[in-house]
Amino acid sequence: MNLAALEYDHLQAINGPLIFLKGGEKLPAMSMVQIEDKDGGIRMGQVLEVSSSHAVIQVLSHTAGLSLSGTRVRLESDVVTVDVSREMIGRIFNGIGRTIDGKQIVVAEARLPVTGNPINPVSRDKPDEFIETGISAIDCFNTLVRGQKLPVFSEAGLPAADLVISLLNHARIDEYRKFLVIFAALGITRREMNKYMKVLSDEGRQLIAFINLAEDPPIERLLTPRFALTTAEYFAFRLGYHVLVILSDMTSYCSALREVGAAREEVLGRRGYPGYMYTDLSTIYERAGRIKGLPGSITQLPVLTLPEGDITHPVPDLTGYITEGQIVLEHRLHRKGIYPPVDVLPSLSRLMNNGIGSGKTREDHRQLANQLYACYAKGVDVRRLVTIVGEDAISEQDRIYLRFAELFERELLHQGRGRRSISETLDTGWRLLRMFPSDQLTRINREMISRYYSAILEDGRPSPLER
Repeated sequence: MNLAALEYDHLQAINGPLIFLKGGEKLPAMSMVQIEDKDGGIRMGQVLEVSSSHAVIQVLSHTAGLSLSGTRVRLESDVVTVDVSREMIGRIFNGIGRTIDGKQIVVAEARLPVTGNPINPVSRDKPDEFIETGISAIDCFNTLVRGQKLPVFSEAGLPAADLVISLLNHARIDEYRKFLVIFAALGITRREMNKYMKVLSDEGRQLIAFINLAEDPPIERLLTPRFALTTAEYFAFRLGYHVLVILSDMTSYCSALREVGAAREEVLGRRGYPGYMYTDLSTIYERAGRIKGLPGSITQLPVLTLPEGDITHPVPDLTGYITEGQIVLEHRLHRKGIYPPVDVLPSLSRLMNNGIGSGKTREDHRQLANQLYACYAKGVDVRRLVTIVGEDAISEQDRIYLRFAELFERELLHQGRGRRSISETLDTGWRLLRMFPSDQLTRINREMISRYYSAILEDGRPSPLER
């Protein structure tokens, strides 16, 4: 069958962003089509569903001007593809891969299907190397490992966009020239776009951006992360780059998935989201990883805004089942002026142990993180107790933990928009532990204490309690 010859002019119905094509059963599912209105205007569409009698097509713009008679539909390609090239580095594209930075057109080196190639589980290599984000709350307590998928859970009013900008500015690895950040913005406003453009337009960055605006069609939002990940696979598995893919905001993606499902009159599941949303999200998140024998990797940092702050909402709930931990942003820290407002207590990186203790990290990393975490958790418990009984009713030892919790947030979690190396982060942690006698540091062995705690004592700086 000559797919290029498929052409139809019998629309059955138009429903919002969807058109129903009578007799389109020969169109391949997920293929791209050209839609020509009666005035000769051309727009693109994607085939979502094919039955024995008709095809459902999502229009990649508006359906205004289309009519049941006089509209022609012809097959463009039997699968959605993206043109990839080394020239994409430093460039900005819209949600379906067309340049929007005003520069020359990128010459394609390859044309790849956006569905990608699933990684054979037998071929997956264990993530075991560190990506330094420059953010202490992540690097020290929720270390990001190459090949990992680690989401950021945010809420309305929290500076998730600022955190993304910090990651775009500061994330790096040892082999910097082989490190690339791909940013996919999903359903953002023009105001947010202008904020990101200040970073994205900076010349010389190892960065590629795909920008999908809130005003763009929902089907484009469903394609944008796949365009970004297909590009990441090209650079990682063909060119040997370590690629960090930031997807923000996946809640907008899931809302688009629900909108398209409702237009197709599907039977929806939890809170109106499609029952297949878990499977759909897995086709995105599971494209992170490493492949044995290949030097590159794909690491994902999806950002989610929790609807009404509900962590049990289907979007974060299903994301948590697929990914390997979470970084949680918190309103209390934000109100105190702590940036970034990462709450390390509910945050978790399940692959952290694989990526620390060697290379740019230090062997004291795991033990130090455990001790800081334990002391901070104790300080937060004391803080809650003080709200009930008052500070006068607690012991002197509890006062130290209370003071530690405040300094931990102000000096370790808070770092402003600047970058902090992992060594600077760990040294800051050791200085905070000077508040306690060494025999109370039960999560750290004596060798580490003699090597680092004693060195901090001898550096001439005052103890936090002495300030």
